[in-house]
Amino acid sequence: MRVRLGAVYLVLLLLVLAALEVPLAMTIAGRDTQRLVADRLADATRFATLAEPALRDDDTAELAAELSRYEEVYGVGAIVVDQDAHEKVSSRPGIPLSDADVLRQAHRALEGREASDDGTVWPWRTDPLVVAVPVGRGGEVIGAVLTVSPIGRNAHGVGTSWGVLAGGGLIVLFVGSVAAWTLARWTLRPVAELDAAAHELAAGDYAARVPAADGPPELRRLGTAFNEMAATVADSLERQRAFVSHASHQLRNPLTALRLRVEDLGADLTDPQAVEGHRLALEEAERLGDVLDSLLALARAEKGRFDLVDIDAGETSWARVLAWQPVAAKKGITLRYVRPARPLRARAVRNALDQALDALIDNAVKFSGPQTTVSVRPAADDGGVALHVVDNGPGLTEEQRELATERFWRAPDAQNVDGSGLGLPIVAVLVDASGGRLDLLPNAPTGLHARLWFPAAP
Repeated sequence: MRVRLGAVYLVLLLLVLAALEVPLAMTIAGRDTQRLVADRLADATRFATLAEPALRDDDTAELAAELSRYEEVYGVGAIVVDQDAHEKVSSRPGIPLSDADVLRQAHRALEGREASDDGTVWPWRTDPLVVAVPVGRGGEVIGAVLTVSPIGRNAHGVGTSWGVLAGGGLIVLFVGSVAAWTLARWTLRPVAELDAAAHELAAGDYAARVPAADGPPELRRLGTAFNEMAATVADSLERQRAFVSHASHQLRNPLTALRLRVEDLGADLTDPQAVEGHRLALEEAERLGDVLDSLLALARAEKGRFDLVDIDAGETSWARVLAWQPVAAKKGITLRYVRPARPLRARAVRNALDQALDALIDNAVKFSGPQTTVSVRPAADDGGVALHVVDNGPGLTEEQRELATERFWRAPDAQNVDGSGLGLPIVAVLVDASGGRLDLLPNAPTGLHARLWFPAAP
């Protein structure tokens, strides 16, 4: 954006320079042309005064000498013609009287008018300037005086003036470019800082702020408003986390006491219905305890930034598979570990791999059903380390996979299965804090393929 804004400034500057320098260059060329024409008309008029008695007396020797001296001094050819446009005397032989432009000016002068070349002396012009003045008295025209001026020096002078003008324009353009770039940086620096702070805020750094004392007033006000908004969002989220953490912690103690009291009541129960009700009450108390534990874990995971550590992904995966083997065997599920070809070290939040694998293996074992297989496979993938947890159970639809990381969401056919609906949201938070990502993909022909990706350790 800075380049585009600077380019806009430069285009405007170029338009202004063109609007000023093009007319000025044309004015310089026109002024020098008028000066040259005026000088040659004055010279031709003087020669016409000398030529009038010479033509009447047919004595042109003195006039020829004057014309020759004039050309020697100024390098301008001069010629005097009679009423029929025939040469009578000239400053030197060989002046092209037959040239169309020379003849045209001569005939205009013989008609009683002062005649000059109508063209402007441009730097690229090469043809000479022809000026003609009638010779006569009292309205009688007996001849004409013509001067033929080479204009190389004058054209060079105009070109030099244009060069100076162009050089000045280039200096102005350079200074304007520096000023435009500086102005663009000054204008857009608050926008760049606001963009960076917005990305940091989106990444979870709620302490991100922008300096609100630089740039145009409108952007300073925008920066102040952004800082106020970020502070409000950070305060709101912190209050929410604190509430969830405190509420979960405060509910844990009375829930534990309630569970103990319910357990004590079971010793005196003999009625089968009462015993069954007592068992269900204990299960619900246990389930509520799991929900509170998950809320506490989620609140801790969302605290903010974490320290990243290097973790051996293969050894961690193997340890979690060993830990879940008894649970999988009890449910008739085959839990497999596919060892990678080489050691894999990932960069992640401490315990992120353990907790994420626990949640994914728990879900796979819980929802796959008997006689199914769950595979855990670490692998190098996409410049980092990926942990693949694949099952061949019923799986999830595309819509359900998009909703699976929402808090407390449960699949419609899993409402009666133990769980809080917070396992995958916790995984998503931990993976995001590690700079990784969680992908829920379909497994062919049936099942779910959960893919955890973490940056590779240096």
